[in-house]
Amino acid sequence: MTVTKESVVERLKTVNGPDFTGNIVDLGMVSEIFIADSKVFFSITVPAARAQELEPLRAAAERAVKTIPGVASAVVALTAEKKGGGMEAPVPARQSSQAAPSPPAPPAAPQRPAPQAPASQSHGKRGVPGIDAIIAVASGKGGVGKSTTAVNLALGLAANGLKVGVLDADIYGPSMPRLLNIHGRPQTVDGKILKPMQNYGLKVMSMGFLVDEETPMIWRGPMVMSALTQMLREVEWGPLDVLVVDMPPGTGDAQLTMAQQVPLAGAVIVSTPQDLALIDARKGLNMFKKVDVPLLGIVENMSYFLAPDTGKRYDIFGHGGARREAERLGVTFLGEVPLEMGIRESSDAGAPVVASKPEGAEAKIYRDIALKVWDRVQEERGAAEAAVPSIVFE
Repeated sequence: MTVTKESVVERLKTVNGPDFTGNIVDLGMVSEIFIADSKVFFSITVPAARAQELEPLRAAAERAVKTIPGVASAVVALTAEKKGGGMEAPVPARQSSQAAPSPPAPPAAPQRPAPQAPASQSHGKRGVPGIDAIIAVASGKGGVGKSTTAVNLALGLAANGLKVGVLDADIYGPSMPRLLNIHGRPQTVDGKILKPMQNYGLKVMSMGFLVDEETPMIWRGPMVMSALTQMLREVEWGPLDVLVVDMPPGTGDAQLTMAQQVPLAGAVIVSTPQDLALIDARKGLNMFKKVDVPLLGIVENMSYFLAPDTGKRYDIFGHGGARREAERLGVTFLGEVPLEMGIRESSDAGAPVVASKPEGAEAKIYRDIALKVWDRVQEERGAAEAAVPSIVFE
């Protein structure tokens, strides 16, 4: 049965607004509704000061939508963001004779609490059950080979003896299903927790498993954050030594969600050698610095080209720019990956070089990068533990 926006709106009209005043649709609280593969996505605008208090309202809306015939699942987020197009209708606040209404707080998108999540030492960030370390692979712009680097880094970590998972956080352009040649839909545990898909010894979750490859993902910020939270915290990941997160390019909602709400062990920045790419890479580096995420290092992708017929080297995009930038910023330079036809062909075929040609020169480069990354994770952990003061009882 096809699910329509009209049927979702009608069902949402049965959900009472805050303090039982009207319904959330007529109060103008519901965002644009997006439907893909029988999955429904939308957000509910509430006063920022009452966001935590109104979490049951979000849950009630989600339950209501799930009862519609044909709906497979629903992703509902609370947001304090104002919406255009007549969606700014105020939500009645609880009356009080004791105090005046609080001033509006900054926009916030609270996340659904995850059960049994372990405590984290990273300023209240909650860890993910069963995952020992989480590494973000990011870039300041698209087209630099970030996803290919992420998947081969993950395979390199696995080849070095670690239990590894991959989260494809590039909501707008998920590529892991193609890169790892994984098809189909993930199963669930008790109808609630998703089981990750698997190939080449990696556990993998991607929005690409939930929607068709050609379906455009036209999402607002709160929907992105809610989807990321579900793919991270409502998946049966563990036990894993490390989860590699393939971030979307740039410095937007997805990056900030991961950096601010998850205890990242560190970030790897991917860039090409030319100055324009490095300018964008600096933005990514600075973002992670501002949110206190350790910088594990920089990878220079498409660093040089070796002609297959003559073996002559060509620096098509320049060379050494990422290394010089790493030295300038005092960040570890993790390595150079050549512009190699075999890397591109194997990625397109769903057989990354570290898995398909483990003895090849390119696979060795990625394994060496993986060793450096893991060493940097251990260094950062040692530094963090040394910075925690010990309590001595006399």
